[in-house]
Amino acid sequence: MNKKIAITGATGLIGIQLCNALKTQGNEITILSRNVESAKKIFGDKFSYIKWDYKNPIEWQESLCNKDAVIHLAGANLFAKRWTKNYKKEILESRHISTKNLVTALINSKCKNKILLSSSAVGYYGSRSDDVLYENSGRGADFLANVCEVWEKEAENANKFGIRTVTLRQGIVLSSKGGALTKFLPAFNFFVGGPLGNGKQWFPWIHIEDLTRIYLFILNNLSISGPVNAVSPKSIRMNEFAKTLGKILKRPSVLKVPEFALKMLVGEAATSILSSQRVVPQKLLDHNFKFKFDNLEEALKDLLK
Repeated sequence: MNKKIAITGATGLIGIQLCNALKTQGNEITILSRNVESAKKIFGDKFSYIKWDYKNPIEWQESLCNKDAVIHLAGANLFAKRWTKNYKKEILESRHISTKNLVTALINSKCKNKILLSSSAVGYYGSRSDDVLYENSGRGADFLANVCEVWEKEAENANKFGIRTVTLRQGIVLSSKGGALTKFLPAFNFFVGGPLGNGKQWFPWIHIEDLTRIYLFILNNLSISGPVNAVSPKSIRMNEFAKTLGKILKRPSVLKVPEFALKMLVGEAATSILSSQRVVPQKLLDHNFKFKFDNLEEALKDLLK
């Protein structure tokens, strides 16, 4: 059955693809955006729009009343700036306060049969060497792990009021239109590409098309709730990622970016970029989700064709 769905963060890399996929399925989409005019330039008149200031829910709370589902993707870009004290505060508050107010608005709207899908990240686990990480694995101890815990806890409060809640711990999203992959390409194109750090760390990746399909799958699968690892089921290390990318681009992949150099470039954020997370999408596998791109080489060929 087609649904009425409200989405935050719709103009981001994931949001654009997800909104279009939901529309294709016949769903009715309302975009909650801080900048409605900017959103309209991207999507045109295909969707409805609500001005969204996450700090002032009284202005948009009623717009959630007749929605079957809410998908919450909004949050300050983790790696858009150096992690200064002020930017770390923005990263946390943009997730903590927005999620808290969104859940409160859902509860106050007093409408039934709500579904809340809230994005999170594999950063929840911190850097865990070769540990195999499932949805019930404990959280890490660094800044990003703390952000993800706060983020998820606020979302999970919706469960107490009968709202099916899912937090998607997303891996590194591979897309030809932005994100991590496009940041690797310039170095490889100039024959100076290679792995980050020592290359031995696990690299939890996901093709953006599969991530979109995961959201659609969970939206319509009532038996899935709680945290879900949204990553490819085939674990790889950074060395393998760089080698495979170099192979497809017909470029060498031997020039490593040492940890100290990365820290000079991005500061504290280097700790998260170099994290080792061997994440398994156990819930998706248990529910027989079929990945379209579980092989890295095929995924990269599709994105770089």
